[in-house]
Amino acid sequence: MWKSGFKWMFLVIGTTIGAGYASGRELWQFFGDESGLAIMLFAILFSLCCYVILKISHENDSTHYLPVLRIIVGEKLSYLYDGMIMIYLFTTTVIMLAGSGATLQAFHLPNWWGVLLIVIPLVLIFVWDIKGVLSLNSIILPLLIVGLLSLLLMFTIQQQLSFLPELDKQRNWTAAFPFTALNILPLVAVLGAIGNQTKSKGEIWIASIGSGLVLGVISYLYNNSLIQISDEVLLYEIPLFAILRHYPYVMFLFITILLWLAIFTTAVSGTLGLITRIRSMIKAPLWLLAACTLTAMIPLTKIGFATLIEYLYPLYGLLNLYVLSALILYPIINRYKVGQK
Repeated sequence: MWKSGFKWMFLVIGTTIGAGYASGRELWQFFGDESGLAIMLFAILFSLCCYVILKISHENDSTHYLPVLRIIVGEKLSYLYDGMIMIYLFTTTVIMLAGSGATLQAFHLPNWWGVLLIVIPLVLIFVWDIKGVLSLNSIILPLLIVGLLSLLLMFTIQQQLSFLPELDKQRNWTAAFPFTALNILPLVAVLGAIGNQTKSKGEIWIASIGSGLVLGVISYLYNNSLIQISDEVLLYEIPLFAILRHYPYVMFLFITILLWLAIFTTAVSGTLGLITRIRSMIKAPLWLLAACTLTAMIPLTKIGFATLIEYLYPLYGLLNLYVLSALILYPIINRYKVGQK
């Protein structure tokens, strides 16, 4: 149970910690000053949503997200959100490809090198189907979490920052809702594809609470660090580099590799959600579907990493608020229906 629980937890975290999150750009877009309470609310809401999605996926033995989506938003709205999820997964995976290009630009290498560097292994990982994705996450994610937490703790201690928020200054608490909503659709897409592989409610609880706790702690430390260097953040397309400039080049190199791995795991998760849905309509190997889909994405990476996040993420956060509401209310409505029977 514990082993499976951590496996799903890493899949959830890998889906969430991508180019936008690990780079700091996504956190800075939604949080900033007076956001300690918002981040705490996000962690709670995120855990609840993970539990509901995994529970529905498990009970319906799902292999792609559409059956799960129908239960969450209803038959009629599921068609609208099905289209939205496919567009969302497509555009956010484009953001991951652009993020890989932006990461290599930090080493003064051409942007397209970074795009190719992520596209080729993305196709190869799907030769091993979903098992390849799960094996990859179980190796990369522990390293990524430890590396990111270590950097943020070092920066917090060196800059003598407070670990506790000022409770009387929390005016940005409402940011928790669009930020959680932003991360809901990829969870529905990815966790809907593994419903037939979950075995017990225990592993669902471990995955849900564990992922919410880990993401809550990282989000708080990260946001707290970015607040201290807010003037420098504006100068960087990837805010994480504003923190790394305070450290030796070896640290910069190590964390940049971790950032790229975070981008890669989210690109894998996004591609997985997209191509498992496509495979329910077109019977073909996952690697072939991945190759065709990623080829179509490459031209769109020219738009730029920061620009894509600035406009698309807040829009998706607002559009997904209905799904977030449906997930929060699901346990109450479901219990009421059971009671009526």
